[in-house]
Amino acid sequence: MNSPIPVLEETHADLLAEITPRDGERREILDPATGGLVGHAPVHGIGDLERAIARAEAAQPAWAALGHARRSELLMLAADAIDAEAEALAHVLSREQGKPLNGPNARFEVGAASGWMRAAAATPLEAEVVVDDGETHAELHYRPIGVVGAIGPWNWPQMITVWQVAPALRMGNTVVVKPSEYTPLSVLALIEVINRVLPASVVEVVSGGRDVGAALASHPSVGKVMFTGSTATGKAIIRSSADTVKRLTLELGGNDAGIVLPDVDPKAIAEAVFWGAFINTGQTCAALKRLYVHDDVYDAVCDALVDVARAMPMGVGLDEANVLGPLQNRQQFDVVDRLVESAKAGGARVLLGGDPDRSAPGNFYPTTLVADIDDRSPLVQEEQFGPALPIIRYHDLDDAIAMANGVEVGLGASVWSTDRDEARSIAARLEVGTVWINAHGAVHPMAPFGGAKQSGYGLEFGVEGLKALGVPQVVNG
Repeated sequence: MNSPIPVLEETHADLLAEITPRDGERREILDPATGGLVGHAPVHGIGDLERAIARAEAAQPAWAALGHARRSELLMLAADAIDAEAEALAHVLSREQGKPLNGPNARFEVGAASGWMRAAAATPLEAEVVVDDGETHAELHYRPIGVVGAIGPWNWPQMITVWQVAPALRMGNTVVVKPSEYTPLSVLALIEVINRVLPASVVEVVSGGRDVGAALASHPSVGKVMFTGSTATGKAIIRSSADTVKRLTLELGGNDAGIVLPDVDPKAIAEAVFWGAFINTGQTCAALKRLYVHDDVYDAVCDALVDVARAMPMGVGLDEANVLGPLQNRQQFDVVDRLVESAKAGGARVLLGGDPDRSAPGNFYPTTLVADIDDRSPLVQEEQFGPALPIIRYHDLDDAIAMANGVEVGLGASVWSTDRDEARSIAARLEVGTVWINAHGAVHPMAPFGGAKQSGYGLEFGVEGLKALGVPQVVNG
């Protein structure tokens, strides 16, 4: 692991100063790589939430009245504003979340935030003629919902906030954002930047605790809640939203499986498999978290993955050399540590890593590959959400598919093969929302994304994502 480097405060000091509360309660946000102070976040309560919702509710009719074209113009300007502050936003994100600047990390995330903003603005959504038979003419339209509550996670805080906010705004809604308590500065900074070009109160942000999130999910003035996070929290949101029959889009936990067929070239797929599993140091809902490899290529795949993993530097995010960082919080470090230790106790073979320095500053868990592990191991059956990949040997394809489907969640999966037709036939048997072939976890702003089973419901991205932020209305006549 590379050693800490001096923090370049001037890169993002002005932006942090703009979001630092001048009065009221505030709390320290610490760097997960060094333990150093990043900044101070406001501590908002239920009263702050009530006022934010009231402002968003009052601003919504005028925002909706602008129409799709004008709203899209303003979203394009918001994307330009993100690009103008891209380096400062990336530095805040790197220091608070821990992800390095380079690789598929902080700069990548900021670029994705502006890219998805533009995609939401540019995606056409026309009224659809559903019946026109000479007697009946019926059109399907999508009207604004009103106020949307957006509750985001700590792993991709800026990008996922845009995934929630951009389509909601495009469809004529206003938004109240509640960021994770772990990464509020990244989201506060993003909202500060886009609100420089958006009308007042179209996007409000409330930086509070779980009580604020629960109140947002149950508030009678909020017509829809979008949430990305754990299945347990998603279930709580479902319960708290029931009395007001809110619309929901829930992207919940995943435990994605990859199935490697015996026809692959292990060295050719190793780097793509690695990044499928270890992007954002494994802290991604749709990361590859269980790898099933046919016996014929098992040892070669393991060896190729070790070679790739050893070459990936881990350390403080502001060091330009690093591509892997710490876990964002100590609670998640402890989860990964517990699961790897359980695998060791069960007789699994650690190929790389698995030996964290628990007394060192920062939440660094080494890149870990675990082989010869039983499918029933907790490291396989539970979502580790960190840099530890279990590699399970299989002999029979039907068994591999059964094991891949043998968990309660179903966000994504992948099939690795040179035979695309065979891979597609396997994909049809996997109980997940998305299947990738010879890749894992790549998302596109026009390809709908959502989970199966207890990974949630509702779709994001593209036309389907826009529709999910509207109320369908059929006009006859």
